[in-house]
Amino acid sequence: MKRKTMPLWASFAAAVLLAGGITLLALSCQPNDMVDMLRLLKRTPLLIVLNALPVGLILLLAAFVCGNVFFGAAFTNVLVCGFSLANRMKIQIRDEPVFPRDVLLLREMGNAMGTYKMEYPVAHLVAVAVVTLILIALGLLLKSQPCPMQRLRRWRGRGLGAAVSLVLLVLATLTVYASDTLYAAMPASEPYYLPGKFNETGFIYNFFHYFTTYNVEKPEGYSAKEAESWETGNQTGLGKNVNVIFVMNEAFSALNNDPVFLTGEDDPLENLNRLSSDPHAVVGRLVVPNFAGGTANTEFDVLTGMQTNALSASNTSSFRVVNRNLDSVLRVFADDGYTTGYIHPGQNWFYNRENVLTWFGAGFTTFVNEMENVRRKGDWVTDEYVLELVEKNFLAAQAQGELVMEMYTTIQNHMAYTAAKYGADYVFPTVEVDADVSEEIQEMLNVYTEGIRDADAMLGGLTTFFSQQDTPVLLVFWGDHLPFLGENRQGYEELGLEIADATESGENPVCGYETPYVLWVNDAAAEALQWERALEALQLPEDGRISASFLGAAVVELTGRTGESPWFDFLNQVRRELPVVHNRHVYDFQGNYLETLNDEQEALITQWRRWSYYKLTAKRIES
Repeated sequence: MKRKTMPLWASFAAAVLLAGGITLLALSCQPNDMVDMLRLLKRTPLLIVLNALPVGLILLLAAFVCGNVFFGAAFTNVLVCGFSLANRMKIQIRDEPVFPRDVLLLREMGNAMGTYKMEYPVAHLVAVAVVTLILIALGLLLKSQPCPMQRLRRWRGRGLGAAVSLVLLVLATLTVYASDTLYAAMPASEPYYLPGKFNETGFIYNFFHYFTTYNVEKPEGYSAKEAESWETGNQTGLGKNVNVIFVMNEAFSALNNDPVFLTGEDDPLENLNRLSSDPHAVVGRLVVPNFAGGTANTEFDVLTGMQTNALSASNTSSFRVVNRNLDSVLRVFADDGYTTGYIHPGQNWFYNRENVLTWFGAGFTTFVNEMENVRRKGDWVTDEYVLELVEKNFLAAQAQGELVMEMYTTIQNHMAYTAAKYGADYVFPTVEVDADVSEEIQEMLNVYTEGIRDADAMLGGLTTFFSQQDTPVLLVFWGDHLPFLGENRQGYEELGLEIADATESGENPVCGYETPYVLWVNDAAAEALQWERALEALQLPEDGRISASFLGAAVVELTGRTGESPWFDFLNQVRRELPVVHNRHVYDFQGNYLETLNDEQEALITQWRRWSYYKLTAKRIES
């Protein structure tokens, strides 16, 4: 059968229409509701252009290369929708979108997929496949008319068209899509929750925005020479020989302590609440970088004392900007002869953790692929298993006469909180609440609370184990972020909690970022540190609320290491003046919200930002 030739104008018209159709199909592959997405696009028409423009330019490039608009569209459909589906599945298993640099990790991602129970979007996969086949069939039936200019026919015209399309795509990426101002202006209910931002403003736009955004913005007035002058007075060996164990527990929160939960005798936070009155413990509130996600960002803030949300106007993934050795709590203790390590029952390549934690000064790292006899609930490595790892590693270190500073990050209570989380036959106790909640949210609460029971049991197990040890131990236990309970904070709204309205413009803007932290010592550590005196000297605010960036610094001081690191000494100075700094929201030592800062407070924040920039971009640490 003879193929028909489309006129040039029809080919370009087809390209425009096909680009729009592929954009809509790719957006429908996102995990959020397509109807909500279309409403948002209607309210902000610019988002239609921002999502469709890269698709159109890729389609034109491929059409010129293939010599046929339908073949080019078939390639574009597979490419764009394929990435959109990958984004959907990555959010499903890790609550993190797909970024451009993830392309470098495709092999590792493929190997890791076998470790997760994937819910493949079959309907969308079929739709993409069907549309691709239709486009290929149309390409076999219809030809595109060559350029009417004789000298631009065949490879010359196709090559020129492909080159122009590629140049336009690159220019758009480096200008329009690189604009932080434009990105910040796009509406999102939770701008610092990246999966939500991707869902609400479109995966395609966000993906191209993040080609250029993982940078660190230079603070105004920054001088490397000035920052270097602050790096004076480092000493070693000033602290007490106390073993330090950090445990960051996935989505650990005090949510179940709210009166809306009718706990009765079944208290899922029994150990946390018991420690609130333990003379060897401090229980406070940690203000973390992100809402319902951003585990690695909390690790970054705690370990380095820098702030993820201060790196740039749009940057919300701190580990992606780290490419050098950095000062951290781990490094302070390593310089004092401690064995330092990082242990996490997840994949070593997520967030580039294996490299980043080494750059932070971890003497060793251990990830799930190196763990033996792993125990799981459903697909998730249990907190009980990590507790046993802590005990095993500690006893081994003591047998070798080692002092340890180790950090453990758990994974069991990671979203999604669905009935199938721990297997089809697992029965979750019903959580009683004094609110009329939907079946969807009730299910989430049941599943999440089961994880909280296990996390709290881990906390109790840790204090029991270390209380039996003769060597001094300081345990630091905290949650990385609040749980995700539905789009637009649906669960919090149905429960009637203040967190539902705690957006950037809310009356209490940081309550959606608060998780518990515990500082606890065994008898030997209480004696070695002179616990009551050391705690009083630490000068924590009365409400116990501090930013995550100050937790590591507080541990450095609590263990007697004031004077070892000018950086952490400075952070403790800032903490005493401004214990909570979160985006543009600042609270003083008495817990008052500060609408404006005085000159001294402004100077502290300014020095903090400039010094952070120096450490991230200029300071050299050999090992």
